[in-house]
Amino acid sequence: MRRRQFITLLGGAATAWPLAAQAQQPGLPVIGYLSPSTPGERAFNLQDFRKGLREMGYVEGRNVAIEFRWAQNDARRLPELAADLVRRRVAVIAAAGGNAAGIAKALTSTIPIVFGSAFDPVQAGLVASLNRPGGNLTGVVSLVDEIERKQLGLLHELLPRATRFAVLWNGGASRAATYIPDLQAAAQSIGVEVEFQKASTNAEIDATFADLVQKRTDGLVVESLFLFRDRRPQILTLAARHAIPVIYGGRADAEAGGLMSYGPNATDNSRQWGIYVGRVLKGEKPADLPIMRATRFELLINLQTAKTLGIEVPPTLRALADEVIE
Repeated sequence: MRRRQFITLLGGAATAWPLAAQAQQPGLPVIGYLSPSTPGERAFNLQDFRKGLREMGYVEGRNVAIEFRWAQNDARRLPELAADLVRRRVAVIAAAGGNAAGIAKALTSTIPIVFGSAFDPVQAGLVASLNRPGGNLTGVVSLVDEIERKQLGLLHELLPRATRFAVLWNGGASRAATYIPDLQAAAQSIGVEVEFQKASTNAEIDATFADLVQKRTDGLVVESLFLFRDRRPQILTLAARHAIPVIYGGRADAEAGGLMSYGPNATDNSRQWGIYVGRVLKGEKPADLPIMRATRFELLINLQTAKTLGIEVPPTLRALADEVIE
């Protein structure tokens, strides 16, 4: 059986089996899992999420059920999916991403919501503060703005003669008010220019790379979002076709042929997310649970891709890498 088929089947089983388990054991507390993505794309994150639940004493089908709601990469479906979970009065909503969390928050002030997000939940208006969230939300975050400042520096260390970089991002005006000036200041501190390329569709991503080629951009930072992770094959193909050095946010990107990646350890983040959901199930209030920030980060460098691009990786950067792909 091909790997993709296996992942699809695994995701399908993750969707259907808990519902059957709940039907057989109606007294189980129910976690409503709300995701903008698909079962196949989240299969391996779910393994770690379930591991975190088990550490808190919760085993799916035995003493807890999970109802999955997948938007299938169509964010317009999230409100109706979230509303369905609220109507079902699930014990807690596990929201994958700040967008899903914000939609759920707008629908309920009583059902606890535990999110896993890459954005600052204070700036997004999800919580009052990181230490004292208040309300009915808490979660685990890897602050993408901080990560991308580091990524920009790493890309410049790899390409010390480069002067023009770009960032592929997707965000609203409220986030842009702080996000863009912060990265511009980081770029200025290392003596480079940075341009922001906003994209959310395949066509816009294609247009972005065409624009990068025309402007002779030296390198690209790809924002750590589910949106761009879901479009990994397209971005990797375009980067290779146009010979543009790119740094990504997840190890899977470098393992799939990307030049370099730096970001939080996804396995640890998903596990911690499951632990927080378990703590809420045990009776802890989200308002009293500080937002947990990612603490484990990893740098991967793909030497095969570097060689193809004609890039010599400095020994100092190799020494910093958690893993070098030969």
